[in-house]
Amino acid sequence: METIEVDRHDGVVTITLNRPTKKNAATVQLWTELLETLRIVSRNADDRVVVITGAGGEFCAGADLWEPSSDGPPRHGLAQMRHVGDVALALHRLPQPTIAKVRGVAVGAGCNLAFGCDLVVAGDTARFSEIFTRRGLSLDFGGSWVLPRRVPLHVAKEIAFFGDILSAAEAKEFGLVNRVLPDAELDAFVDAWVTKLLAAPPIALAQTKRLLDNSMAVTMEEALDDEGAAQTINFGTRDTIEAISAFAEKREPKFQGR
Repeated sequence: METIEVDRHDGVVTITLNRPTKKNAATVQLWTELLETLRIVSRNADDRVVVITGAGGEFCAGADLWEPSSDGPPRHGLAQMRHVGDVALALHRLPQPTIAKVRGVAVGAGCNLAFGCDLVVAGDTARFSEIFTRRGLSLDFGGSWVLPRRVPLHVAKEIAFFGDILSAAEAKEFGLVNRVLPDAELDAFVDAWVTKLLAAPPIALAQTKRLLDNSMAVTMEEALDDEGAAQTINFGTRDTIEAISAFAEKREPKFQGR
């Protein structure tokens, strides 16, 4: 990996976008490396929580519009965008919970990379923007899907139409992020959330994530059917037996994802 760093430790996968001199702007290579990493993580039951962040005090300045052209044959524009879309979809499909840890800029595709995570924790230096219209572009990296699920539609349109730079506090006021903290406290806070997620039952957590992600696309009846199917799976796991035993024995459960 040349454009990202992947650190695994006790079930936590930390993915760091690593082009600090470019504010971690994404190249084709970065998207490719990120896609490969997300696909590997999705298949690995030992990977329990994913944290995405950026090097050098910045999250991601979006796509690198100044990236040199490849020496190979030119890529069809739609094929290029489908490659970017594959990364957004791989992030969305991860069964593991994901946390965006944001310092500095998160704009364009970088903004939607953050919002595409399950949870967003921002330092007080964080700045967010759906900057596309200012570059003569429309939303990408799943922004048209993610944004109206984080905020009401009319607010999503305001954010997308104007492309204003939002401070961390403004993003919190809109409901775009979960928490805003001083930069110095960001790591400790995310670590605390990671610890809680590691203590949760992985299968039930993945089922809960899927149910919530699908909730706006199904009827109440379909949601109830999906819940019933999920609970049937949960009741067949050792983790549910462990949870019931721990409750009876007045101790903390130890979940293993089985």
